Amino acid sequence: MVRRARRINRELAEVYPYAHPELDFRNPFELLVATVLSAQTTDLRVNQTTPALFAAYPTPEDMAAAVPEEMEEIIRPTGFFRAKTKSLLGLSAALRDEFGGEVPGRLEDLVKLPGVGRKTANVVLGNAFGVPGITVDTHFGRLVRRWKWTDEDDPVKVEAVVAGIFPKSEWTMLSHRVVFHGRRICHARKPACGACPIAPLCPSYGEGETDPEKARKLLKYEMGGYPGQRLSPPADYPGKPAPALGAE
Repeated sequence: MVRRARRINRELAEVYPYAHPELDFRNPFELLVATVLSAQTTDLRVNQTTPALFAAYPTPEDMAAAVPEEMEEIIRPTGFFRAKTKSLLGLSAALRDEFGGEVPGRLEDLVKLPGVGRKTANVVLGNAFGVPGITVDTHFGRLVRRWKWTDEDDPVKVEAVVAGIFPKSEWTMLSHRVVFHGRRICHARKPACGACPIAPLCPSYGEGETDPEKARKLLKYEMGGYPGQRLSPPADYPGKPAPALGAE
C-alpha cells in the first residue's frame, strides 16, 4: 500500500505540476481569512468575495473594529455569514491583542483562534509559512479512502495515517495534488474513471464512468476547458482566471 500510495503521488505530480492553493491571497492574514470563509462553499465564491472584504478591512486591526452587520453584507455570498462574521471578528481581535497584529506561524497558536481548526491551520502553515502540513478536506478524505490508504473518517486520524506514509517534505504539495484530482477528475458522485491518469493504480476503479468519451465530458476546470477557482491564479496555471463576482 505504501509503495502504491507513493507512486500515486509521483503520478499526480506529473499530472498537476502547477497544483497550488485555490484561494487568492497576498499575505498570511488574507489566507487565514479566506480559508475560514471557505467552509461550506467553493473557493471560487470566496475569491469573488474577498476583494471587497480586504478593501474594507486590510489588516486584523481594521477587521476587529468592523461593524458586524456591514461585514455580514460583504461576505453574505459565502453562506453562513453570521457565524463566519463572528469568527472573523474574534480571530482578528485575537491577532490584534495577542499576536501584535501578525498571524502566528505555529499550529498550537493558530488553532486557538476563533473558527480555526487543524485543517485551516495546516493550509496557512503550508502555504504562507512553508511549514509542511496535510490538509484533510472533503476531497482529500474521499480520495484517500478510495485509494485504501485508510478507512478512517475522522480528519485528525486521516491526517495522522497519511503523515506516516509520506515524508514531511511532501505533505503540503501532496495535499494540493489530491485536492486538485478530487475536484477535476475523481468527483464525489461520478468520478471520471475512464479519463483518470492513475486508473491502473486505483483499487476503486470502476466506481465511476469507465467509458473514455463519457468520462472526458465529466472533467472539470482546466481539463475540461473551464476556468479554475482563482481570479488571480499563478503564472504557470494552464487554465483561465475565474470570473469576478457578477461576471459569471
